[in-house]
Amino acid sequence: MNEQKSLSKRTKLSRIYFIDREIASGRYPSTRDLAKKYETSIPSISRDIEFMRDTLNAPIAYDTTRRGYCYTEKRFRIPAAFATADDLLALGMAKQFLSLYRDTPLYQTAKQFMDGIASPLEDGDNPMWYEKRIAVPPPAPAVVDSGVWNIIISGLRENKIITFDYRSASDEETFGRRVRPYQLLYDQGVWFLYGFSEERKGTRVFSLYRIKNAAPTEDRFTLPEDYTYINHTGGSNFGIFAADTKFTFKIKFYAEAAISVKERKWAQDQSFTDAEDGTIITFTSTQFDKVLEWLLSHGCYAKPIEPRELVDDWKWHIEELSGMTGEEA
Repeated sequence: MNEQKSLSKRTKLSRIYFIDREIASGRYPSTRDLAKKYETSIPSISRDIEFMRDTLNAPIAYDTTRRGYCYTEKRFRIPAAFATADDLLALGMAKQFLSLYRDTPLYQTAKQFMDGIASPLEDGDNPMWYEKRIAVPPPAPAVVDSGVWNIIISGLRENKIITFDYRSASDEETFGRRVRPYQLLYDQGVWFLYGFSEERKGTRVFSLYRIKNAAPTEDRFTLPEDYTYINHTGGSNFGIFAADTKFTFKIKFYAEAAISVKERKWAQDQSFTDAEDGTIITFTSTQFDKVLEWLLSHGCYAKPIEPRELVDDWKWHIEELSGMTGEEA
């Protein structure tokens, strides 16, 4: 048995549908027959049959003459009673979203697990139709080292401090870090570690791609009640960045950007004011750098109004870009 088949068979749902097919075949399988064919234990098969009978109302009976199980209602099948069309569509969409994690150590294990759940439910006439008709375009990924990933996962699971070398985008040197791992975060193809940096005496965000020489320690830490990253964004949704200072932002959008900006929830407290030549959005956030990045991404169709810090940074970038237009290629 290959690895994928083995992992698929570990799912309870897959096993139940296997039992359903065998009983419906009319071969009167025993628990021993089922366990041998599926390569699992007799107690597991017995529990599944009990679950099918008592929870899923499957009309299962044991025939003492043939020494095996049968359905007393010949046309009964589990799929008709256990999975709706919406269930299958939701499962298919979940499989597609796994493509976002293709370049991480998580992907193969998660995909094999999902395949094991989904395979018994596939439409025989049109198998895996959603994989062609539902698409999740992936962002440009940053590849994650499996050794770094496993050490971080272990630190998260056991609440143990980890150490590593790290150089941020703004640093000229690499520094050693000692970090209490709080959460793994994912944003636009990049995985981040969110945790408490003992050197900086505060929470920080680290790109997994830039983490080198990661190592576990035996030192445990207590997870604080407010450790969740989302608690420190100031109620906004601009990706992975957070700071201590909350700003009130006011930005004016023009032309098509004035329409599209209203289509999404950028912040919990966002509000819009229509102007003659555009739309003004007002909201609060601690994600200053990400808001600036978002503003600049709209080019000449967005202009900052508040706070002063945002206006000044926006002007600096505009002036730098203006200077570059006069340079020779």
